Amino acid sequence: MDSYINLKNIEIEELKHVDLDRVNVNCNVPDFEPQRQYYYMAKCRESVRAESERLGHPLTCAVITFGCQMNARDSEKLLGILKAVGYAVTDSETADFVIYNTCTVRDNANQRVYGRLGHLGAMKKNNPHKRIALCGCMMQEQSVIEKLRKSYSFVDLIFGTHNLYKFAELLCAMYESDRMLIDIWKDTDAIVEQLPVSRKYPYKSGVNIMFGCNNFCTYCIVPYVRGRERSRDAREILREVEHLASDGVKEVMLLGQNVNSYGTGLADGISFAELLREVEKVEGIERIRFMTSHPKDLSDELIGVMKESDKICRHLHLPLQSGSSKILKAMNRRYDKEHYLALALKIRREIPDIAISTDIIVGFPGETAEDVDDTIDVIRRVAFDNAFTFQYSRRTGTPAAAMEQVPAVEVTKQFDRVLSAVQETARERAALLKGQTLPALIEEVNEKDDSYVVGRLSNNTIVHLKGTLDMIGTIRRIKLTECRGFYYMGVIEHG
Repeated sequence: MDSYINLKNIEIEELKHVDLDRVNVNCNVPDFEPQRQYYYMAKCRESVRAESERLGHPLTCAVITFGCQMNARDSEKLLGILKAVGYAVTDSETADFVIYNTCTVRDNANQRVYGRLGHLGAMKKNNPHKRIALCGCMMQEQSVIEKLRKSYSFVDLIFGTHNLYKFAELLCAMYESDRMLIDIWKDTDAIVEQLPVSRKYPYKSGVNIMFGCNNFCTYCIVPYVRGRERSRDAREILREVEHLASDGVKEVMLLGQNVNSYGTGLADGISFAELLREVEKVEGIERIRFMTSHPKDLSDELIGVMKESDKICRHLHLPLQSGSSKILKAMNRRYDKEHYLALALKIRREIPDIAISTDIIVGFPGETAEDVDDTIDVIRRVAFDNAFTFQYSRRTGTPAAAMEQVPAVEVTKQFDRVLSAVQETARERAALLKGQTLPALIEEVNEKDDSYVVGRLSNNTIVHLKGTLDMIGTIRRIKLTECRGFYYMGVIEHG
């Protein structure tokens, strides 16, 4: 036993180098994080190894992600732990272990999950060893849990957004149980980030800087399922960025429901703009993005940092939701049309080459054609480079669900008007780049023609060009030769 490792004696920075097969799982479980989870990873390896031997093949897993960038980052954490305990990763739902990381922003996202679950249930009847887990925002809704208990009893494990870091511990419990295991927390202050992560891309990565939301927009379920705002310590964020840079990452995206309010409640009181300045100093990081900014909190300090920076990308996602001050008040957005316009136009003046994208909801309760006129007015005056435009989705549990709803036929009619205006400004903005030579991060091989690669400009515009696999993850100067509506064709500039 002298050669075995007792995790209670291991420092956090050393954990990622620990050989899990040498961890002593016969001692008391550590009562502090993240050592506790590494203990359970080591223990879970034994269960995975035993089941692999029983079935006669390596166990496979698939994590299917629904929703936002924060969900995608959470899925990378799940995959990191699954690989650490011995699973082989696949994209197929025929895997031995399938996890749905769910979103609940719109009701149709929930319905999609239920539909896919029915398919998995049929597969499990033919393969009784198959295991199924559900996590993410949808699981934080009590009505969902009740429905899963009643109609989807074949699911093995259900957990929420607050205890994702306990995944290894929950895996162990799943292996020791023959019934549905549910572990949902109402809220938490815990932030445990020093766990294995399996990144989708070697050259770029998301970095969580905060969790939760305090804004309580009347249409949004997020504050109820993600909890109150809590910011990560800046030193921990910077250590993570430094580690990513040493691992070859060139671009980081700082993630939070409202990054502009980062630092609230922290002892050092660091602002988001100050955090960006510190991230800029990390050698090896060439590009910095962030998501999402709430207009009510976007400061002049942040505009100044973006203007002066050589690393912060020339792209800002600034959700509008509506151009009507009346509707914005009903949404509890805490700004009006004039405030948003003044802010967006100031950003355009200070950073002329910036691309501004947005979110727009059409059909919020009480919205009229005149309110939509206001939204279209903002679209044209700001000249958005891109917009994610949605028809309002009634979410049970939010204040807006109890308001008088707009008839579906009217929502569709007004949505078409908004979409047309958005497409018009996006095409006009994209066309301005023709003939310019700009740096692009080459991200992947073109799915339809492998003689082409796909790059992303600093302003988030996509460009397709002739290229090879070895270009992926590099930044190249690309001449934009042909605008095809919302993306470009280009050629590498040599010399």
